[in-house]
Amino acid sequence: MATGRRTGPEVHVTITGIRDAIATLRRADRTVALVPTMGALHDGHLALVRRARELADAVVVSIFVNPLQFGAGEDLDRYPRTLDADVAALEREAVDLVFAPSVDEMYPAGAVETSLAAGHVGTLYEGASRPGHFDGMLTVVAKLFHIVQPDTAVFGQKDAQQVFLVRRMVADLNAPLAVEVVPTVREPDGLALSSRNRYLDADGRRAALALSESLAAAEAAAGEGLDEVLAEAAAAFGDHEAIELDYLVVVDPATFLPVDEGATGKATVLVAARVGGTRLIDNAGIVLG
Repeated sequence: MATGRRTGPEVHVTITGIRDAIATLRRADRTVALVPTMGALHDGHLALVRRARELADAVVVSIFVNPLQFGAGEDLDRYPRTLDADVAALEREAVDLVFAPSVDEMYPAGAVETSLAAGHVGTLYEGASRPGHFDGMLTVVAKLFHIVQPDTAVFGQKDAQQVFLVRRMVADLNAPLAVEVVPTVREPDGLALSSRNRYLDADGRRAALALSESLAAAEAAAGEGLDEVLAEAAAAFGDHEAIELDYLVVVDPATFLPVDEGATGKATVLVAARVGGTRLIDNAGIVLG
């Protein structure tokens, strides 16, 4: 049963409800784009919604904080849940449907017996720091694809490793949809928008700029080769006590494996750091010379 204001998007909390609503769209020959989110929406999410609107007749936004992609000691319990504000923002973007299921609706049997494995790349970078994260992410994304059956799914480039793994899953499983990627949306000072930014105090907010500054330094040094890129990007973190670098790596966007010394051409710089109790990630494309 749909809930929410009649003038806004229909909000469905059951799989049966969202499937019935999508069936109505399909009977009207409307194409569907899905924007999967965990809520706490910001302008970065809304950029995905706007792109989805350009790509399809109807836009579905899922809002679900997926416990499978949170490890022990991570911020599952405190992850912001702001459904009313999210729906109001989506109403302004003329979203058609919102799917906001409970954990019990998505995982009625509790523990999941069948899940997807992200493979070797899923154990690197974010996967090394958050074991099992990408298995949980791919599992819920696959479930959402089966439930919504969109023509297109829209993701943000800020989560570059996630995007790579979702694209590979779609190719490996012959999923009948296109994956669209929207560039990272940033604050005027360069900080990538993230739902976790709200955890930062004033000092942490300033310290967090080291991530985007490291990427700018990497881009400026790209013509000098891999060693210089890594050295300049690492130097952006300096001796700042408020931020702890987790990883800084340059990968081949085609394989998502670290590039070899002497590599040239397109590459992606990945960076992650912890600011106080908040973990942030960012990335940028460069061309190694």
